[in-house]
Amino acid sequence: MRKPALYSRSARAVPPPGPGVESTTAAQPVMSQVPRRERWRAGLATAAVSPRVMWAALVLMGALLLASVWQQSTQGPKALTQKDIDAAVLRTLTTQNLPSRAARAAEKIRPAVVRVVSYVKNKQGEEVEHGVGTGVVITDKGIILTNLHVVQSAQTIKLVFADGSESGANVAGVQAQHDLAVLQALIIPDDFHAATLRTTADLAPGDEVVAVGFPFGIGPSTSAGVISGLGRAFKSPEGEQEINNLIQFDAAANPGNSGGPLVTMDGEVVGIVTGILNPTSHRTFVGIGFAVPIESAASAAGLPPF
Repeated sequence: MRKPALYSRSARAVPPPGPGVESTTAAQPVMSQVPRRERWRAGLATAAVSPRVMWAALVLMGALLLASVWQQSTQGPKALTQKDIDAAVLRTLTTQNLPSRAARAAEKIRPAVVRVVSYVKNKQGEEVEHGVGTGVVITDKGIILTNLHVVQSAQTIKLVFADGSESGANVAGVQAQHDLAVLQALIIPDDFHAATLRTTADLAPGDEVVAVGFPFGIGPSTSAGVISGLGRAFKSPEGEQEINNLIQFDAAANPGNSGGPLVTMDGEVVGIVTGILNPTSHRTFVGIGFAVPIESAASAAGLPPF
């Protein structure tokens, strides 16, 4: 018994080929019958495996990369503009804590500030400390200004410089009317700094000043204030003499500051601290200090006027 033929709904009859035409199988469909998307995918797959296309793409990408690097190297660094500089300065000012004007002034004058210690001999012939004051170096030859009352009656004078080195000193001159003494250091350190002196002609009340010295032997210590007045007169607590034409200031000063520099915010010396006014018997600062103008102090050392 012959088995019935099985048919599928999707099966279609393929007409026999005409004369002189080779036949195709059902597994090799005609391209015109393949959907457009399938034809595109087939073409892409063919191109991807083609060595000629692959090498051409690599060469093109390399050429583009080299051209980009060459263009960046020929442009060079970007030129700074004023706007860039202003922005950098503003960023520095807002992100860093800069030293105050008083701190900068003190730092500039400190290498020229000297501790002055006077000694006398007691009844047993032993050398004992008589007093402590301050001095300021005014020339690189070892000339130092201080107050006369700091070294008066001293039998030996010792200087301690900013670097910690020490030296003996001799009194090279005095100007008693201004309570000034000029010292000559016997040994000058290798790293020796002299202060910058400035005229007082343009000073005015309210100008900021700094006093550096050894109050009660502590220091070097820094205090800041303003010039309170000019042309003042001051009589020492002992009432022995009156000093005229002084600078009045309110930067804190106490015993031991005597002979130290009074400087501007530029670190330039305008006076030598010489006394404090106190209505009580206690030798402490109440806000009124006096300094000899540097013109008078310089003349005591034989320096020419400004």
